[in-house]
Amino acid sequence: MSDTLHAASDVGHAQKIEDQIYRKVTLRLIPFLILCYVAAYLDRVNIGFAKLQMLSDLQFSETVYGLGAGVFFIGYFLFEVPSNLLMQRVGAKAWIARIMVTWAIISAAFFFVQTPTQFYVLRFLLGSAEAGFYPGIVLYLMQWYPARRRSHVLAIFMVGIPLAGIIGGPLSGWILEAFNGSHGHPGWRWLFLIEAAPSLVLGIAAFFYLKNRPADAPWLTREEAAIITKALDTGGSRHARISETVGQVFRDPRMLLMALIYFCVIMGQYGLTFWMPTLIKASGVSGALRIGVLSAIPFVFGAIAMVSFGRNSDRTGERRWHLIVPMLLGALGYAITAGAGANVPLALLGLSLAAAGVLTPGPLFWALPSAILAGTGAAAGIAAINAFAGLAGFVSPYLIGWLRDLTHTSVIAMYVSAGVLVVGAAMILLIPAKLVNR
Repeated sequence: MSDTLHAASDVGHAQKIEDQIYRKVTLRLIPFLILCYVAAYLDRVNIGFAKLQMLSDLQFSETVYGLGAGVFFIGYFLFEVPSNLLMQRVGAKAWIARIMVTWAIISAAFFFVQTPTQFYVLRFLLGSAEAGFYPGIVLYLMQWYPARRRSHVLAIFMVGIPLAGIIGGPLSGWILEAFNGSHGHPGWRWLFLIEAAPSLVLGIAAFFYLKNRPADAPWLTREEAAIITKALDTGGSRHARISETVGQVFRDPRMLLMALIYFCVIMGQYGLTFWMPTLIKASGVSGALRIGVLSAIPFVFGAIAMVSFGRNSDRTGERRWHLIVPMLLGALGYAITAGAGANVPLALLGLSLAAAGVLTPGPLFWALPSAILAGTGAAAGIAAINAFAGLAGFVSPYLIGWLRDLTHTSVIAMYVSAGVLVVGAAMILLIPAKLVNR
């Protein structure tokens, strides 16, 4: 009996030490990575605010805007898998720094856009430059955190998405108004130039701040790095894991199912992020700054939901319903938004539910493929799933823009977004719980 108690005490002590080490790792890595993700997401979706002035200034249609917003993801799709595989060779800090500096320069170049073709080309180049950033961060965190800790830490990291909305909405609205006409240029041009600066600074900083693996980190003792390595070695799924070849990943039907599920998640997500300012304006709100401030509200609810669901999923070990429930809430939010008309409070309620519903599944989803992926398979699988699903980033804004031009309303587009989320939630039930639950 005393031996059992002693063993339990040793296990408890070891767990406490590991928890302390991971608090240290999290405080060191995650705030910086969140800032990087805020900058990345802001440069990706700030055209939603630029649209408030850009379309009338350049005489672009809603379809032109939607195609330009979406063509970003064609470049993203083409270069994402090679980017992640190269990151494994080059190392995270150098590759993430390269990605950020490149996209900052391209994002600033939107200042000079005059024609639809220039708009399309720069959006394609921006997607090509940013390809690999998000899946690269997911892979990077997999090299620091065992499976049992990933959902929570990814949820914290992905707070960068709603945080970009919370900060970026009011900031973008203010830039549009404060800089409109400055030196003879409209506010939307200054928006791209000013919001590219943080990515450039953070990209340079990433090269010096990040370390590729625990053993390289001078802020960890040898013993702490060894404990992290041991946790990674023993923290995998108890189910079969893909680790041999890249080809094996693409032949596994489970990967296709997961890619389709994530496609639905991304469809819902970009229906919101690229069109939030337009939807708020359509409810009767005027003024870029006021639209920007109100657009922050749904993202606050999104941030709260992301962290709450992520923490509870890791605590319980349950994965499927922690994805299904928010996706259904997101569908409900879109339906409410579609029927809100000029009722601003009702529209904000619908958008808040939609934001919580479409942002929450992002970090939680990766608990599914990471349950069966390891090694080179992880690098290729994560990038492949994210690249395929990223095509939804092309389909969603283009489809919504086309539907708006066709129907002169956002109602049909919102119902389509809701339907896609319901289909994605249903597909999750095809994954056996024993495969992904801890």
